Amino acid sequence: MKGSTVVLVGGAWHGGWAWRGVAEHLRAAGKTVLTPTLPGLADGDDPRGLTLADTGRAIVELVEGRDLHDVTLVAHSWGGYPVAAAAPALAGRLADVVFWSAFVPRSGVSLFDEVPQGYQELFAALASSSSDDTVALPLEVWQQGFMNDASEQAQQIVHRLLVPQPYQYFTEALDHVDPQSWGVPLSYVLSDLDVGLPPGDDGWGKFIARLGVQARSAPGSHEALLTEPAGLAAALLDA
Repeated sequence: MKGSTVVLVGGAWHGGWAWRGVAEHLRAAGKTVLTPTLPGLADGDDPRGLTLADTGRAIVELVEGRDLHDVTLVAHSWGGYPVAAAAPALAGRLADVVFWSAFVPRSGVSLFDEVPQGYQELFAALASSSSDDTVALPLEVWQQGFMNDASEQAQQIVHRLLVPQPYQYFTEALDHVDPQSWGVPLSYVLSDLDVGLPPGDDGWGKFIARLGVQARSAPGSHEALLTEPAGLAAALLDA
């Protein structure tokens, strides 16, 4: 990463709290680090009425409101959508953008359209059964597909901290996504043990190819920000 200021944008179900370990290592390396919790993902937020575009605006308002320059945006997982929504408006303030085990959006294509059918069916059923059209990730899915490199006790503790994801954040799409037009260096970091999507070109590989870069490796699972914060921070610094 090239920027002196780093904005870490989390994935679905996460708030800024999840980045604490990584942020400490980045600050020790001399970076100024911000870990925003996006609208709808703070404990107690009412997700109704929010849109995917609101998450991008929140990042823009953070960066512009603090008059930040030389900024690295880091996107984790679903966080690729709010970062892609924000980046065009912030291009003059950005040093680079780093996607870590992240979705790289396409114009008019939602995250729902990018994930396997099993996830589509699960998300739709969970949202339908909720009282506020949100998706609360089941513990067994979290354990097997997300935080698979941690003890059962750690998996359960962190799972209790997750906030239900507004379903519309999965089903809405962005228009006019073209990372190459942002005019900043682009990087992709992939965790070695990440099984959140199927391996190969149908999983994270298609997003690496879409970005047109050579991926760098990081230790740990999809939740390496919690299980391997030092190793992930080192990989991000090297990106």
